[in-house]
Amino acid sequence: MESEGNGAHDDLPPPPPVPPNVVPIRAEADVQQVKKKPMRTPIARKGLGSKGQKIPLLTNHFKVNVTGVDGHFYHYSIAIAYEDGRPVDGKGVGRKVMEKVHETYGSEFGGKNFAYDGEKSLFTVGALPSNKVEYNVVLEDISSNRNNGNASPDHFDNPNESDRKRLRRPYRSKTYKVQISFAAKIPMQAIGNALRGQESENSQEALRVLDIILRQHAAKQGCLLVRQSFFHNDPKNFADIGGGVLGCRGFHSSFRTTQGGLSLNIDVSTTMIIQPGPVVDFLIANQNVKDPYSLDWAKAKRMLKNLRVTANPSNQEYKITGLSEKPCREQTFELKQKGGKNGNGEAETIEVTVYEYFVNYRKIELRYSADLPCVNVGKPKRPTYIPLELCSLVSLQRYTKALSTLQRASLVEKSRQKPQERMTILTNALRNSKYDAEPMLRSCGISISSSFTQVEGRVLPAPRLKFGNGEDFSPRNGRWNLNNKKLVEPIKIERWAVANFSARCDTRNLIRDLIKIGQMKGINIEEPFDVFEESPQFRRAPAVVRVEKMFDEIQSKLPGAPQFLLCLLPERKNCDIYGPWKRKNLAEFGIVTQCMAPMRVNDQYLTNLLLKINAKLGGLNSLLAIERTPAMPMISKAPTIILGMDVSHGSPGQSDIPSIAAVVSSRQWPLISRYRASVRTQSPKVEMIDSLFKKVSDNEDEGIIRELLLDFYTSSGKRKPDQIIIFRDGVSESQFNQVLNVELDQIIEACKFLDEKWSPKFVVIVAQKNHHTKFFQQGVPDNVPPGTVIDNKICHPRNNDFYLCAHAGMIGTTRPTHYHVLLDEVGFSPDDLQELVHSLSYVYQRSTTAISVVAPICYAHLAATQVSSFIKFEESSETSSSHGGMTAPGPIPVLQLPRLKDNVCNSMFFC
Repeated sequence: MESEGNGAHDDLPPPPPVPPNVVPIRAEADVQQVKKKPMRTPIARKGLGSKGQKIPLLTNHFKVNVTGVDGHFYHYSIAIAYEDGRPVDGKGVGRKVMEKVHETYGSEFGGKNFAYDGEKSLFTVGALPSNKVEYNVVLEDISSNRNNGNASPDHFDNPNESDRKRLRRPYRSKTYKVQISFAAKIPMQAIGNALRGQESENSQEALRVLDIILRQHAAKQGCLLVRQSFFHNDPKNFADIGGGVLGCRGFHSSFRTTQGGLSLNIDVSTTMIIQPGPVVDFLIANQNVKDPYSLDWAKAKRMLKNLRVTANPSNQEYKITGLSEKPCREQTFELKQKGGKNGNGEAETIEVTVYEYFVNYRKIELRYSADLPCVNVGKPKRPTYIPLELCSLVSLQRYTKALSTLQRASLVEKSRQKPQERMTILTNALRNSKYDAEPMLRSCGISISSSFTQVEGRVLPAPRLKFGNGEDFSPRNGRWNLNNKKLVEPIKIERWAVANFSARCDTRNLIRDLIKIGQMKGINIEEPFDVFEESPQFRRAPAVVRVEKMFDEIQSKLPGAPQFLLCLLPERKNCDIYGPWKRKNLAEFGIVTQCMAPMRVNDQYLTNLLLKINAKLGGLNSLLAIERTPAMPMISKAPTIILGMDVSHGSPGQSDIPSIAAVVSSRQWPLISRYRASVRTQSPKVEMIDSLFKKVSDNEDEGIIRELLLDFYTSSGKRKPDQIIIFRDGVSESQFNQVLNVELDQIIEACKFLDEKWSPKFVVIVAQKNHHTKFFQQGVPDNVPPGTVIDNKICHPRNNDFYLCAHAGMIGTTRPTHYHVLLDEVGFSPDDLQELVHSLSYVYQRSTTAISVVAPICYAHLAATQVSSFIKFEESSETSSSHGGMTAPGPIPVLQLPRLKDNVCNSMFFC
């Protein structure tokens, strides 16, 4: 973020001297400017909720007792360099070097253990004898071995001397210089203060030290570390999810401050790794081909870059830098001759192919590598080639590209566990972790309980829903059924048509069933104007062309724009026609459209389809019974707009795909079931939304918020909202202050820009789903019931947060949503606010179930996903596997999204 004027002026030159004959005019102090805006911080908890039926629960937090509260952590910064003073930047070397330091100079540490973060920080309990010290250590043959067995020191079966030079063994031994210098002192008491609700820089640092101890503990056991999750190299934990990728099961563990004291949160965690073993097997699986001769080598090169392999028969470990230009039997290099010198006294060399060298000189049989490229493990200027079949991928290397739909489905299926199974796994994980034997934890006086923490939850009653014909209904177990029910506000579909992109199906029957089921739900659907079948000659054409041709056909035959187009796609999921089709309809013509892949069509499928169509065309499927009454807590009292905000990013390996910000807003107050969306692109990986307020001139604002407020005003009987309730998804605790001070400021500016005198009240709530707290019922195999809320014992010691499981967890273990109330100027009671959040899980128009997070946030996800399909972000950004792609410095102009046509931009097009 740009600095908000703080410290920005320190580096200006002094002002010029005032000439003697000039009397300075006193500037009118701009009072607004002088006052530094106070920083908003998250509000404290007002009290606990009491509504609902009490239920005893267990949670995967384990109580931590801390006795060493008087001591201090000492923080030292570490600088590791080679002998010649060049800094070491290789990952994985640091831990080895520091272990060696401890081994060699342990006595000089005063017998102290330390916690090292693998990079530049080291922590001890109590001070080291000296504030600044330098050590030299020698390390034999480094390869970042994560349990890679017994690497034989004889590299390639002891090849001859000239040969050894050519292969340029990774350095036999290296000397490192390690500088340890004092950086800071952190009182352990800070942890106790945080538990009493007084968080500080120190308390966060102290907890970070405890987390680093856990990481180091896992690193010593040869684990792969991913933030606070640890993965052991044990094939029992691997599950093949296709494409050469394995799901690897491990554990998350981190310390949390809670109302009940310090706790250790342990959970099952899954990451993706590259299938270890022969490189060629991985490539065949990754590209889904029959044999190595069908591989796309350009793709293989991108995929393999930076991965680590061991070479047979030496077991020496290397990092892949590329592939050879030519196949093994044609790729040559200069081989130095034994003892032979030429006229200049240099060793004589002869040119041999890699294949010849390995087969004739090294006597290694090669079965299939002759016609395949070699793996290059050398430097750009000095390549080192190894035949493909001698290379094996090392285990536990992360796969960071986006998963395909099939891979994701397979991962979910293979990694889910029923609640009881998960509890057993976690109990065993805690037992096997042997934290009680960790010397650093012992020196802090930390002991960890072995039993799950008991908490009291409350099950909130489900809100009553309203359907057609004035019918009311109470959902049971978080779901309801539309059999024999009419939708509360069904629409009429009069002018519509079907576009079939070569999907195999009986369109006549499909249309007949759709009309029949629509009738049962109260939707009157006329016969379609026509069914447009794609002409077979375009079936193989690019998606954009197919869409153009289809539209040419539709335009030539239809008398005017249809109200609605039903589009039949030839395949489920990820059909490449989807994006261009949506763009054409919404951004160019303003036509509501529904896509479907008619594979397994039954009445239930068509009912769900009609729920989406009805919502898109402006109907409503169901309402909360209290929505049109004055009984909605706080919302009925004054015009209230509800916003859902989310930013979605490309996958980790793609650094140049713009992030997409979506904000949805409620309309037609007092309703809280109707929404519209605004979607914009912004710089890649930026989490804060930057286009909420965009002043382009003195009276023009092109930001998102103005657009939403104007729609609220026109749709709510010319009323401005007095209350603005914001639900923000996808931000971590470290970003709460930015949401409160950067994003909220933009929203307030947008309001002031519309009307200087208008000061609405704000409520800001963050919803988090990627945390590691889970709840279990003791001795019951089922998940917690829908509507379960927890706001005691394991919530924040000071801040206003609660966990809610609004949905019925059908498979696996329910993941509760963690809501943090950062600001509440309206003055909700704990019960009213929890009830509002719970109710907003019941207004999702696409399903007949309560959903796990409030509907506005879900809609923001949907809108972002759909609008981002309008522009095909090129796949060119398949950057290297093990490191996120590097981008050139300097801001990249962000591709702007096309705007939706006026007649659809206020609709629920994203439904």
